Amino acid sequence: MGAQALLRLSVSQGVAPSRDPGADYAPGVGFQPRLIVEVPRDGPVERQLRRERPESIASGEVVVEPGPTDEQGNLEAPAAGQLVYSVASPEALPREADEIRNVLQNAGTGTEPLVVAVEVAEELRPEELAVVLRAAEHASRPAILRIVRDL
Repeated sequence: MGAQALLRLSVSQGVAPSRDPGADYAPGVGFQPRLIVEVPRDGPVERQLRRERPESIASGEVVVEPGPTDEQGNLEAPAAGQLVYSVASPEALPREADEIRNVLQNAGTGTEPLVVAVEVAEELRPEELAVVLRAAEHASRPAILRIVRDL
């Protein structure tokens, strides 16, 4: 039984679903988000995503991981990941959607997640997030959208 069917069954039986998307799977079955968004901890983007909770985050397709920053406010260097694309701001994501999809689709096999970096952001709109989420569907490896610095 799939996660969605299990979730519907739980709700129809009056059982409140868990807030952890993976907890609704059968034992031993892991949950894999389609996209991880890394953001500076306690910054405006983290607060905005927590406050607005776009559907992709609420559903568990996207997981937000706040991380520590250095003295200049930049997200600390990642422990893993292969940088495959970078934009100056999230506003560029919709304009470059085809290129981002192509890069993720053609990145080849490997073990490291594929990273799309946004150099600076004040907010991340649902349509900007959706661009990378759709592109991640074409990737053979996990994908990360990394907001390097908040405004």
